[in-house]
Amino acid sequence: MNTGKKILEKQGYRFTGDHSSVKICGWTKNSILNKGNCYKHKFYGINTNQCVQMTPSMVCPNRCVFCWRSLDYYTAEGMDSIDDPKKIIDNSLAAQKGLLSGLGGNKDRDKEKYKESQSPRHFAISLTGEPTAYPKLNKLLVELHKRKFTSFLVTNGMFPEALEKLTELPTQLYLSLDAPSEESYKEIDQPILKDYWKRFNRSLEIFSKMKTRRVIRITAVDGINMFDEEGYAELIKKANPDWVEVKSYSWVGDSRYRLKEENVPSFERCMSFAEDIGKLIGMKIIDTHERSRAVLLAKEDTPDRKLKF
Repeated sequence: MNTGKKILEKQGYRFTGDHSSVKICGWTKNSILNKGNCYKHKFYGINTNQCVQMTPSMVCPNRCVFCWRSLDYYTAEGMDSIDDPKKIIDNSLAAQKGLLSGLGGNKDRDKEKYKESQSPRHFAISLTGEPTAYPKLNKLLVELHKRKFTSFLVTNGMFPEALEKLTELPTQLYLSLDAPSEESYKEIDQPILKDYWKRFNRSLEIFSKMKTRRVIRITAVDGINMFDEEGYAELIKKANPDWVEVKSYSWVGDSRYRLKEENVPSFERCMSFAEDIGKLIGMKIIDTHERSRAVLLAKEDTPDRKLKF
């Protein structure tokens, strides 16, 4: 096992192939222990205790300053070997069950929620890396939906052609918007692809026409990217999303070596930043999750925002 894998396994990752992995989200544990549910439950109705946080690709062409992964590993344009989609799913489910097994004997667990957690219903394809770098992403989505899982897919937009080729769309698609301009994107996301801005803007255009639930996500980092609301607004208008999330950066993982705890914005700061952007794009705050410092914007709230399970 290489050094990178050893380090990541110590951090709680479990590899489900050569380049795919799964990790238990802290909110999944919280839910089973009745300590609260994640913002995705509040915003979209996802069952936190039945969510698999995973990625089919540890590889990423960006080196974002706020990323929780070690940038010394898996920074690349692509991968050498290609994991089988069915095996990724099977291995993710097995690893999830193994990682949660310790809660089975916890006296504080909710017995029913723990039982439910053994039968996941949702895949959050957002753990780390860039999922669209995985060439068999479409087959992965087909297999997930065939097995009746819902799927949330997060992309950084560096592979617009991969988005364009998707015939099986995720239940919900996220496009990360980390900076309001080409110059600030280069400084914050540190892309290794020279035509990064062209790729990102092409992804915004493709994203705007995709027939699924669509979210623009801004990871708000105080002192780093919480400025130029007009620049954000112009990019969001191009994407024409159903929702915009403004969610606080978390001072976790290797990002602690690159940033300071002061870079974590307060909930009030996230609220005001979201409000300022909302005024420019014709959206308003429709929901919040204070513990995650997350704010949800939309033109109007609708009954179908929360998925039915």
